[in-house]
Amino acid sequence: MLTLNYRDARPIYEQIKDGLRRLIVQGALRPDEKLPSVRSMATELAINPNTIQRAYGELEAEGYIYSVPGKGSFAAAVSEPLALRRTELQRKLLEIIQELRYLNVSDEEILSLLKEGEHNA
Repeated sequence: MLTLNYRDARPIYEQIKDGLRRLIVQGALRPDEKLPSVRSMATELAINPNTIQRAYGELEAEGYIYSVPGKGSFAAAVSEPLALRRTELQRKLLEIIQELRYLNVSDEEILSLLKEGEHNA
């Protein structure tokens, strides 16, 4: 499901969080689909369960997953917290577009990149 890169400068919990977020966004984990338990994922990745718990906690705070006591963690459907994330990402995208324009990247090149992103999604 996930692979870790120990040469990556990002902490392990962030790699796990980013990997799970990617799986949810790409539809590999569908809304209400159960995620592996903290213990099973920790065993599979040979890392401390607290690391997995931290990643799950942050994903839940961001609205990408939810937990049911005694049942586990599940991928969330689009919700209000995700709408806030959407706004944040749109703001970042506008900043990136401004910087690309500053670096003399044409609007046509920017649109081409966006279309390329559609095809790779």
